[in-house]
Amino acid sequence: MKKALPLFISLFSISMAAQDHFSGIKNSNGVGILSATVNPAELSNLSSKYDVNVFSLSINASNNKVGFNDIINSDNIEDLIFQGDKPVNMRIDAEIYGPGFAMRLNKWAFGISTKAYAKLNLVDIDPTLGKSINDGTLGSVIGTSLISNNYNQRLNGTSWGELGLSVSRNLFENETHKFNAGATLKLLFPGSYTNFGADKFQGKIDNVLNEAYLNDTNASLNIAYSGNLTGSFTDFGDYSKSLFGNMNGLAADFGVNYQLKDKDSYRLNAGLAVKNIGGMTFKDSGNSSTNYALNIPTGTVINPGLNLNDFQNVESLQDAETLLLNSGYLTKNESKSEIKVKLPTVFSAYVDLKIVPTFFVSLYTQQKLNSDAANDQITTQNVISLTPRFSLKNFELYSPWAKNEISGTTGGFGFRVYGFYLGSSSIVTALASDTKQADVYLGYRLRLR
Repeated sequence: MKKALPLFISLFSISMAAQDHFSGIKNSNGVGILSATVNPAELSNLSSKYDVNVFSLSINASNNKVGFNDIINSDNIEDLIFQGDKPVNMRIDAEIYGPGFAMRLNKWAFGISTKAYAKLNLVDIDPTLGKSINDGTLGSVIGTSLISNNYNQRLNGTSWGELGLSVSRNLFENETHKFNAGATLKLLFPGSYTNFGADKFQGKIDNVLNEAYLNDTNASLNIAYSGNLTGSFTDFGDYSKSLFGNMNGLAADFGVNYQLKDKDSYRLNAGLAVKNIGGMTFKDSGNSSTNYALNIPTGTVINPGLNLNDFQNVESLQDAETLLLNSGYLTKNESKSEIKVKLPTVFSAYVDLKIVPTFFVSLYTQQKLNSDAANDQITTQNVISLTPRFSLKNFELYSPWAKNEISGTTGGFGFRVYGFYLGSSSIVTALASDTKQADVYLGYRLRLR
């Protein structure tokens, strides 16, 4: 674990990036394939007859403990992450869009897209437990800490690919109003998966001669791994090597859209969507998903409990699982080789309002419909954002401002020149204050006819 937990932290400090991907550009009135990922009904509003996505990349991370200035000024990020009493939450993820194509045909519009995801998450980690596992000590020669949590602590990583097939239909249109509806069917290609869950953790950590011993402990554990993450979860390359596996899952998006039109385009564009309804199954010869009961008796002089220093060189969940099994403190409750996980189903809504012919303001919200605590749930977070935008046909400037569930308030900047776009939803606050999030994205698209 000494090598595992700092991985997440170091990735944060390198990429510094939360999960409102492509904030600003996805609300552009220059509608393309990226807009359809917010709401498939937007395909009926394509700004050209044909739209081609060449490449898009968004890298994000957020946390609730470490700020931008902390990373610059501190030599020990782990100590900052695990300070205080507040549970640690961290999200690091990437979205990569490959070739995609969309077209309008009379009242219909069709699209096909390719996408890959990679996610690494710390969910509600108790800071005392995290620090003790990471350091193997409580930081003093003699001491005791009590841990009592009624939630599920998770360390989770997932990678998968998607092939999206979208269709949209214009239901009604006159000189003033326009109504559209759309749907996307996603074919899912599971890549790699790992999960360590510790639910309702109740225990005590005693520090004896600068070594931390866990004792008087009860918890329900889930240990699962698949694909390239079977052997290790400390190398981000293991995620990127298996973004696309074999097809073994389905999901769907549904959306509706309304426009209040004017002579140029619209005065108001609004939509509602429910996305990522579905899940996938990881199948691999090395798969394992096991539920355990962890029971460690009260420590004695002869047997003080589980020595957390033993986790210092653990590199994989298999190593941690083997260590725990050899300790004699684990009881197996259930084991299976297929790992079924749910996508992060979200409800999204937005309004884009034209203030003057070249200036727009967009309000967007994303709210998750499932809890991140379940061991079979891929995580996401709630977001609400406001984006003022200066827009011409071949040029746009915008500044997204958001309130994120984990990292708080962020502000960013981005631009589009013809088909190229580059931006960040948090670069302004990252440079101006001690924000706990930053991100970057870029891409290129072609509009034809």
